[in-house]
Amino acid sequence: MEVDDIARRLTDGGARTILIDGRSGSGKSTLADEVHQLWASSTVVRLDDIYPGWDGLAWAVAHVHTALLQPRSTGRPGRWRRWDWTTNAPAGWHVVAPTQRLIVEGVGALTPANRASADLGIWVDTPDDERKRRALERDGETYRPHWERWAAQEVDYLATYQPRAQADWIVTETPDGREWTPGR
Repeated sequence: MEVDDIARRLTDGGARTILIDGRSGSGKSTLADEVHQLWASSTVVRLDDIYPGWDGLAWAVAHVHTALLQPRSTGRPGRWRRWDWTTNAPAGWHVVAPTQRLIVEGVGALTPANRASADLGIWVDTPDDERKRRALERDGETYRPHWERWAAQEVDYLATYQPRAQADWIVTETPDGREWTPGR
């Protein structure tokens, strides 16, 4: 399985919503960008733009479901509130039409309720040491003091929602590339 196979299947099947989840630094954003390039007219919503600060994972999980995905699943526009990390304050709302192709990526995207409102769920696995290296390389000193704090929220999220079990595909990042394994 390759990313272009997924994009083709989604297009052929009339899909509108994909969820890409995994722990910090696993490769979710890279995969979302690749799908976005191949899936014509899609919009990417990144949970990094939604979390209301370093303690906001649980809030974002609920927000994505109630404000964005659930309304779209009933034919209404979904919306999401952006968080401005610089000012540490809300920064406005964004609307996504119910017919717009949507990729939601980030820790917290793939809950049972969210999966019920989407066409495809993908979980991305990467070894812990590689995830940390990538995340700190990407965000550097901004993220370093919050790594453990964020990881604890991820552990709670994983225990509560078991997102890997919601996935249609498990993507494992290996030194030789990605391995795609069917999920649920």
